[in-house]
Amino acid sequence: MSRGLARRLCTDRRGATLVEFAIIAPVMMTLLSGMCELAYQGYLQSVLTGAIQKAGRDSTIQGNGSQSAQIDAAVIAQLGQLASGWTANCSATPPATTRTYCSTRKSYANFMNVGPEPYVDTNANNQYDAATECFTDVNNNKVWDSGITGQGGANDVAVYTITITYPRLFPVAGLIGMSRTATLSASTTLKNQPWATQNVFTPQQVCPT
Repeated sequence: MSRGLARRLCTDRRGATLVEFAIIAPVMMTLLSGMCELAYQGYLQSVLTGAIQKAGRDSTIQGNGSQSAQIDAAVIAQLGQLASGWTANCSATPPATTRTYCSTRKSYANFMNVGPEPYVDTNANNQYDAATECFTDVNNNKVWDSGITGQGGANDVAVYTITITYPRLFPVAGLIGMSRTATLSASTTLKNQPWATQNVFTPQQVCPT
């Protein structure tokens, strides 16, 4: 090879752009996919939050306590504008290849009672131990839990929650060790309308026997 030819080959930059693009393209596409995934997730969360806030207000109206399925369907119809095929599934591990939703309703006598029932933490371990500790049975069912399942009655405070799970749009999450499914949740806490006299229990302390 002549010295002139070698010099021309060393200074020839034709095709360098293609090589540089081949190096940069995977990183750029990964970042772009991640941004699109986050944007879609944020938009879906916004739609879910708005839909459940309206559904929560509808649920507090007299007579709508028996319309849970229809109210849930109205929320899912809003999500259907972004993605179709939502099915009800409240299992701990819903299918990773389908879009699922789970709705729950808990009722409480007032806002102060929202959450787990109070208990006497005798051993100071910050958790209820059924074998040794007493609790205040706010919902009068003799079991330490949180609220009563359902919308409740007049003047009760209802916590309405919908959790959705869906397969991610892009495989970026799997590449970095994240789950290939995304889970979003929204809830609303509202007081039912006073269409009748509220049924109020007198809380009793329950202790292990």
